[in-house]
This record gives sequence, C-alpha cells and structure tokens, in this order.
Amino acid sequence: MNFKRPRGTADILPEDQPHWSHVYSAARKVAQQFGYQRIDTPAFEDTSLFQRGVGDETDIVQKEMYSFEDHGGDSITLRPEGTASVCRAYIENGLHNGPQPVRVFYLAPMFRYERPQAGRVRQHHQFGVEAIGDESAEVDAEIIELGWKYIAALGIKNVTLRLNTLGDPEGRADYINDLDRYFTEHADQLPVVDRNRLERAPLRVLDSKAPETQALADAAPKSVDYVGGESKDHWETLLGLLDNLKSIYPEFSYRIDHRLVRGLDYYNRTVFEYEPLDAGGQGTLLAGGRYDPLIGILGGVDTPGIGFGSGIERMILEMKKQELVVKGSNGPDVVVVALGDVGTAAARLAMGLRASDISTILAPKRSMKAQMRYANNLGAANVVILGDREIEQGVVSIKSLAEDGGQSEVTLDAVSIAEHVRLNQTRCVGNGTAGDR
Repeated sequence: MNFKRPRGTADILPEDQPHWSHVYSAARKVAQQFGYQRIDTPAFEDTSLFQRGVGDETDIVQKEMYSFEDHGGDSITLRPEGTASVCRAYIENGLHNGPQPVRVFYLAPMFRYERPQAGRVRQHHQFGVEAIGDESAEVDAEIIELGWKYIAALGIKNVTLRLNTLGDPEGRADYINDLDRYFTEHADQLPVVDRNRLERAPLRVLDSKAPETQALADAAPKSVDYVGGESKDHWETLLGLLDNLKSIYPEFSYRIDHRLVRGLDYYNRTVFEYEPLDAGGQGTLLAGGRYDPLIGILGGVDTPGIGFGSGIERMILEMKKQELVVKGSNGPDVVVVALGDVGTAAARLAMGLRASDISTILAPKRSMKAQMRYANNLGAANVVILGDREIEQGVVSIKSLAEDGGQSEVTLDAVSIAEHVRLNQTRCVGNGTAGDR
C-alpha cells in the first residue's frame, strides 16, 4: 500500500524546523512584550459555535468546514479559525471577572477545506492574538502595532497596512442597501459566483478576488461615508494613533482600502490586513479586526473585542521569497565515536554525558572515517573518541569540530568530559565562533 499525506496538508521535516522555530519564537516574544498570555483551546468544537459566530453565509461555513457527527451523535467541527473558540473560552471560564481587557495569544492548527495553493493549505497553522473587554481605539492601535512588531521581528520588509471601518451593525443597514442596489444595477458584469454572493450577502462581493468585480467595487459606496457618532470618533482617533506609529516606526505605512471588509460576520468598526507591497491583494500576511458583537452572539454579556490571525505557512513563504536567512538548529554537543568492541562502554559514556546535560549521540557502528563524517554531517561540536587504548589508559580523545578546533585528552569520566565541553563552548563564545558550526 502506498500511503500519502492528505491533499492540502504538509509534512514539516527536520530541515524545515528552523523556520518554524524562528516564527514561533518571534510570535511568543512579541506577544509577551505586549502583555499577552498564551491560551489553548480544543482542536474541535460544537459545530454551532462556528455557525453562529462566523456566520451561516460565509464561505467558511458554507463550503470549508470539516464537520462530522461523533459517536455520541453530536455535530463536531475541526476549528477553522481561532476567535470564536477564544470567545467561547472567555464566556465559559468567567474571564470577564478578571482585569479587562483579557489579552491572549495562541499558536494552533486550523482546518479548512480549501483549494490548496501557495500559502493556503487545508491544515494551516496560525498565530493569533485577542484583546477582549476594551472598546477603545487605543487597543485597536495596540493590536495593529503588535502585528507590525511581529512582522518586523521576522525581518520581513516592504509591508503595508490596509485599513477600513465597517461602522456598527445598527448603522450599517443604509450602507448595505445602497451597496446591494449598486451591484444589482451592475449584476450583468459580475461573475456567477459573485452574483450568488450578492443574493446572500452584498458585503461579500467586496471581498471578491475577481478582477471585474474589484473594478466595480472601486466605485461602489464606501462604508466610511455611512459612519457617524461614536464610530466616527473611534475611526478618527485610530487614524491619529496610526500617524503616531508612522513617526515611531519609520517603515510603517498604511492606506485606507474601502473594499476591505474581511470574510466573517462578526466584524464591526476596524478591519485591517498587512500585505507585501508587491502582493496585489493576494498575499495577506496578517489580518483581523474588531468584533464587538461576537460575545453577545455566543450567549455572553455584550463585550468588545479585537484581534488578528496570521498564517505561519504564508509568513514562512514570504521570508523565503525575501531570502531571509534563518540560523539552523545546532547539532549535538558530542558524538561518541567507538573504535573496536567497546559498544557497551561507549553507550554508558553517552548516557553519563546526557545525565550531565550534554547533548550526545552515539555514532553508528562503522569505520572511524564514516563515524567522523557522520558527526560532521550532524553539525556536532565535538567528537569523543573511545577505543580499547582509551579504556586501558582511562582517557578519551576529544576533538573539536570547529574550524580551528584542537584535540585534547581528558579523563574517561562523564563529569570531567562534560566540564571540558562546557569550558570549550565558553571559549568559543568569547572568540565569536560559537555560531560558525
């Protein structure tokens, strides 16, 4: 039988791991700098959570969810996005009783039945942040700044922020009516998929990737023209705060995009996306917005919230596109090279070194030349050579594999060898050579 991974999934091989470790590390570090704490929610939830939260008319619910009936007869869905799950956890665990806003982040797989393409797979991994319990524009600016810091921490350049406001649900009816009327008048110029969207949800037409629809959308009514009162004050305050960000972060830039609506029902007011300048609307790196109605929709007390999600696969693709160098993971501190019939003694020595917190691998039983090649291929820092002579004399030969590394004899004792390896590592750091291997 010839088993293959399911379409739209990927094996993250050891050689790929440095990029993933780099992204995960940057995400955790930046989130914690802003005071966000990690949260983990189940990989599957009650299907109705996403139907109510994300919206029945969205592409996610209509076409992309992995839903099934479990053995108990309950309808279960693999998590297609993170915000609804975090809001469910906020309600269920009484997080409203603590200091507000609650600031959390997550690193988790998401599942959507999409057409696989570069940066878009059926199991993708996401870094997300949520700030729940504060409706101020200052928190919007904080979330947007956090996203910028994350992108910058990865070394990615030439990225801009697209921004829009959707106002509040109660004030959006006139806008949607005018938008519906506009697109209905031009329905014969829309592709079939967007004519169907127009019948279900006019806002979805603005999110179309079809060039003919985008051209029409550029001249469509603009949501910002329908925003007033507190929503307008919120928007204008946010723009002022983003201008401050421009003065603090020289490479930060933003532009208002009246076609930006995002694809989920729960958004209101601020919506945003970061994308490379050369992406042409097809390479979003990070996206999110404010979702003040969501907690109430899910059965909690009305509570404001804002957050973003960022696909890790898409971020790594952009890093590779920009040819950003990521340091590979270091090899082991020691590879034990065994000569002759000393396998038991070599294995015991390897155990002792690991017990002394020295990362150690026992080379396969081959010729000395093959074992040395094996150690070099692993990127090991040192080899410890053990044979009959070394056992008889109570010493081992330790050879550094650094470019100018030497060879020493050390007492055949795991603690003594560990001390020698650590001392040698300290000297390498002092000479600036520790990162060379």
